[in-house]
Amino acid sequence: MHASFPAPKDRALIQIVDSALADAAQRSGAWLVCRPGCTQCCIGVFPINQLDAQRLRRGLADLEKTSPQKALRIRARAHDAVTRLSPHFPGDSATGILQKEKEEEEDYAERFSVFANDEPCPALDPATGNCDLYESRPLTCRVFGPPIRSEGGLGEDGLGVCELCYHGASDEEIAACEMEPDPNDLESILLKQVEDKTGIHGETIIAFCLAR
Repeated sequence: MHASFPAPKDRALIQIVDSALADAAQRSGAWLVCRPGCTQCCIGVFPINQLDAQRLRRGLADLEKTSPQKALRIRARAHDAVTRLSPHFPGDSATGILQKEKEEEEDYAERFSVFANDEPCPALDPATGNCDLYESRPLTCRVFGPPIRSEGGLGEDGLGVCELCYHGASDEEIAACEMEPDPNDLESILLKQVEDKTGIHGETIIAFCLAR
């Protein structure tokens, strides 16, 4: 599966996203309080796409070569999480693919909204509060914190921010820090390549991704 991963192009995507993050962080200054050991965004599951999943698996495979014990602990945490989450998984627990069939979209959204909100990410080291797969983390993790515009965003202007950040900033000041992580939508192009080559379509969660 790793052979089909578009690594060079994915690295280009990550460089674009990380550069956008660095620019937003510079404009945000002290309002952006994200620091190593802050685990607010590491608790509770969220969907990841197959490009994220490939990147995570590649990162774990690399870690197995350089730090096998750390990799083993990640896999153990992932397996434990899958055991806990499988009975109420809003999808196919055999494949780890989240269910989003059109006829079940409303039911899916409701089930996912209350699913595993207190579940720690298996890549999170509980002793240090750091991510053991930080360089391979999904895009959702990379962009969390700065203002991101999306439909149905958290704010009235459609900008979502981490609830721990931007305290005391006005709406205008928050908008001035907006991050545009992937302006040319390179992620969608690479995601299609991965799904076409692997034949695996749909979203999953980190625990199921790393347990396989």
